[in-house]
Amino acid sequence: MPHTSIPADGNDPLPQFHAWMDEAARHEPNDPNAMALATADASGRPSVRMVLLKGADERGFVFYTNLESRKGCDLAENPQAALCFHWKSLKRQIRVEGAIEPVSDEEADAYYASRPRASQIGAWASRQSQRLTGRFELERRIAEFTARFGLGTVPRPPHWSGFRLVPQRIEFWQDRQFRLHDRQVFLRENGQWTIVTLFP
Repeated sequence: MPHTSIPADGNDPLPQFHAWMDEAARHEPNDPNAMALATADASGRPSVRMVLLKGADERGFVFYTNLESRKGCDLAENPQAALCFHWKSLKRQIRVEGAIEPVSDEEADAYYASRPRASQIGAWASRQSQRLTGRFELERRIAEFTARFGLGTVPRPPHWSGFRLVPQRIEFWQDRQFRLHDRQVFLRENGQWTIVTLFP
């Protein structure tokens, strides 16, 4: 695809984020909302994994997880994180850095209710990030919680919820020839965004 300079809609990065996300949804074959989530524990030891973005608005970027997972524990100890969206087919990436806050119970309940029933059961059955003796242990737990809830509503587990990354820095990166890439950074201070351009 042709390379163009990165446009800015005033000093608000959100319209540009959604424009790139919409384009990714049209071109990426799988999970255009996938993003690398980097966390660190209280000692500063880093960890990174892929998760799915479930919402983005003026408040921040939302994802959901088991609160007892490694990322959940990291974020409880050190509520700062970074995200990286990389769309290889579009030769673009977006990096986001900021503080983490929990989503409200109402938000978590609403998203959990929208999930497939099997995923709801899985949230109860999986002791995410804990040692598993074998696949049978997981299958046994799935059967156990399937029987427990029967045909009724599967409530949201107390250990399952979401986080919102409140961005302080958002960088839009676009490939250009000879590695002379476009890099535009939005920085937020006192609730206001400013824009700077970086050398590639």
